[in-house]
Amino acid sequence: MSRKKISTTIYVTPEQADRLKLLHERTKVPVAVYIREGIDLVLERYEHVLPGQMTLVTDGSGKER
Repeated sequence: MSRKKISTTIYVTPEQADRLKLLHERTKVPVAVYIREGIDLVLERYEHVLPGQMTLVTDGSGKER
């Protein structure tokens, strides 16, 4: 099932546009799919910078450190 997507504008270099177009022509996968995959890779790479659920670490006695 496809999730709702939000429209945004990005700017790519002419070289990036050419390579994405060629990739699309060879695979028939929409350029937008590759851009979303690229965003997912960046978010995964920098996940340590993003806020998230903190884990509780104990010292073995049940007390938080």
